[in-house]
Amino acid sequence: MAHEHPMSRLGGWEGYVVERDSVEQRGTQSWCVIQLSPIQGRWRCCGGCGERTQAVHDVQERRVRDLPVFEHIVELVVPRIRVACPRCGPKLERLTWLEPYARVTRRLADSVARLCQVASILHVARFFHLHWSTVKELDRLYLERTLGPVDLEGLQVIGLDEFAIQKGHRYATVIVEPTRKRVLWVGRGRGREDVRPFFELLGPARCQQLRAAVMDMNAGYELEVKRHCPQADIVFDLFHVVAKYGREVIDRVRVDRANELRADKPARRVVKGARWLLLKNRNSLAPEQDIQLKELLAANRALFVVHVLRDALKDLWSYRHPGDAERAWRSWYAKARRSRIEPLKRFAANLKPYLPGILAHCRYPLGTNLIEGINNKIKVIKRMAYGFRDDAYFFLKIRAAFPGKP
Repeated sequence: MAHEHPMSRLGGWEGYVVERDSVEQRGTQSWCVIQLSPIQGRWRCCGGCGERTQAVHDVQERRVRDLPVFEHIVELVVPRIRVACPRCGPKLERLTWLEPYARVTRRLADSVARLCQVASILHVARFFHLHWSTVKELDRLYLERTLGPVDLEGLQVIGLDEFAIQKGHRYATVIVEPTRKRVLWVGRGRGREDVRPFFELLGPARCQQLRAAVMDMNAGYELEVKRHCPQADIVFDLFHVVAKYGREVIDRVRVDRANELRADKPARRVVKGARWLLLKNRNSLAPEQDIQLKELLAANRALFVVHVLRDALKDLWSYRHPGDAERAWRSWYAKARRSRIEPLKRFAANLKPYLPGILAHCRYPLGTNLIEGINNKIKVIKRMAYGFRDDAYFFLKIRAAFPGKP
């Protein structure tokens, strides 16, 4: 071509050349408008069957956004061709750089989706001067294309946990594969019927291959796993059991002890303000906090007993032989029942039916600490977007954040 426009080579618009370009000022933004022209006599590909043809049915001009150049927003004026395909009839020409009926080029769409991985939709929309709904749709299509359907073949161990999706005690359930650190499924709700779609998706054959499911003491999760995968072991997680112990035993004993010290206001103030001191792990305490804790426990027998038995309860998850773990449990249970501390006795009685799930940790040393990490990342994703109104899109973002190890 004798006088090829320099933008024709830089643009990468296959099947078209640049006829002319101009710069316009629209409000506060500078726009570079590029008029494209189709290359004459070129073989064109049918958008339906892919057959090549030179026959043109009609041409319709469209305006398409492309990546910005320097400070200019780029708008392409594209004569979009419908080929006269002998098989399909009139069909849009298949182009490598532009999807059918799209108003942005593929490279702009990919750039938008990549930036959405680290920034909110609103910020990406402002950066590219696009409407936020356009950015969301581009990101959603990119996620659906790159993630595809989840691979559930060979699944043997799963972890289930809940996370807050909205204010007002509205929750969703996340199911992960701990060994590969990938999210398998996310659904709104935390009851039996809410997690049932995952097992229906898994199917009877793959349900029979499941060996273990790690979870907190959520009765709905446990019953649904037993219904679909009766051969799978239920593994109860250390984190949730100890958190429940802190709420139902340590907090209750601390409050009761503080109520007994109404006459001694300085001592009552010390006990009331010691909540996090009692709940923190011993190895996480600063030296002055360790001294303060020792003084507090020395002055309060009930707090001393429940604090020591909390550490003994945590030790149950360190055993790798079920027999050793069961003997340790019997010792812990006897001490709890003899303690004469009602919240502790009540907790021990309520925990006893869950013993098989605690002992199963010996065979499957798994925990929901991975899921708790995933839940923290979910909170970051939610905060970065200032919340999500579209569950399906939100769940795609979660899956994309945890694709798993190969």
